[in-house]
Amino acid sequence: MLGAGGAGLARGVRAASQAWLRGWRGHSLALARAAGPPRAGDWRPSVVPGPRGRALSLSAAAIVNSAPRHVQPYLRLMRLDKPIGTWLLYLPCTWSIGLAAEPGCFPDWYMLSLFGTGAVLMRGAGCTINDMWDRDYDKKVTRTASRPIAAGDVSTFQSFVFLGGQLTLALGVLLCLNYYSIALGAASLLLVIIYPLMKRITYWPQLALGLTFNWGALLGWSAVKGSCDPSVCLPLYFSGIMWTLIYDTIYAHQDKKDDALIGLRSTALRFREDTKQWLSGFSVAMLGALSLVGVSSGQTVPYYTALAAVGAHLAHQIYTLDIHRPEDCWDKFTSNRTVGLIIFLGIVLGNLWKQKKTDETKKNIDCGIAN
Repeated sequence: MLGAGGAGLARGVRAASQAWLRGWRGHSLALARAAGPPRAGDWRPSVVPGPRGRALSLSAAAIVNSAPRHVQPYLRLMRLDKPIGTWLLYLPCTWSIGLAAEPGCFPDWYMLSLFGTGAVLMRGAGCTINDMWDRDYDKKVTRTASRPIAAGDVSTFQSFVFLGGQLTLALGVLLCLNYYSIALGAASLLLVIIYPLMKRITYWPQLALGLTFNWGALLGWSAVKGSCDPSVCLPLYFSGIMWTLIYDTIYAHQDKKDDALIGLRSTALRFREDTKQWLSGFSVAMLGALSLVGVSSGQTVPYYTALAAVGAHLAHQIYTLDIHRPEDCWDKFTSNRTVGLIIFLGIVLGNLWKQKKTDETKKNIDCGIAN
């Protein structure tokens, strides 16, 4: 009986407490509503952002989004929010600069930084020219309708002024090179201007892009050596063109439906279901040309090991490619930065290996003379 009475008393106290709390909360809420919103001088508890707050990001897109609002359209016009294009323009320059280094030496870091700056500026200028030519077409394609000129965020006049600024800065970079390289670099400007028109007149605009994007394969060597060595530079340039045909054909499959509707052309529309066979052929040609580069420049084991890794990467990339899924095409396209970096690493390590090989040869000669 005492147990039952104690339990009843506990339930009664609990019920009374809950009723009192409900009444107190309702009274407090009523007082708060009567008092109105807090004034500027009133104390308010500080709010600490929880785990759901926006995380700090250092991605290119996040950096562009954090820029002042009136600057963002120009940064997007340069595609600074999508740096993969800058990488694909820059990497052939690094190959050429690396191959031009003396045996046993790292590439010229000043040249690498100079060409990196130039790649950002010239890629931005190329994208600006492309969007100026294509402003009416971009409005009709889902993926490109939000580009700054097509969307009306940047006017044609403003894009002209912005283009002039980029080309002026790029000229400043070019003038840091020798006279031969200045003339060679200036010659590429015609390709930059006419490339966007190629998709209107040929199914091979990707070839025109390859001629444009891989100019650095010629320019990097001449910037270091003073002129081009055809035995190295021409096969390197050719291999870059084949590489561009691979990755930009994959890229073009994203827009093939829209391109067909509005009358634009591309290798994606030319190759259609035979795309993988064509890409395989381009890959073989690319690796063959890079092998010729290795022979002409006296490359060593690390370089050819890198070529084997590139071959495996391209084989996997092509075999697993789904040309009917735009998101897969984008993933495969962006993975080509890895291809370029592997080649550059192979060139650097192969060049350092040359010193080891030279030292061993010299030691053998000295031993032979001593005997």
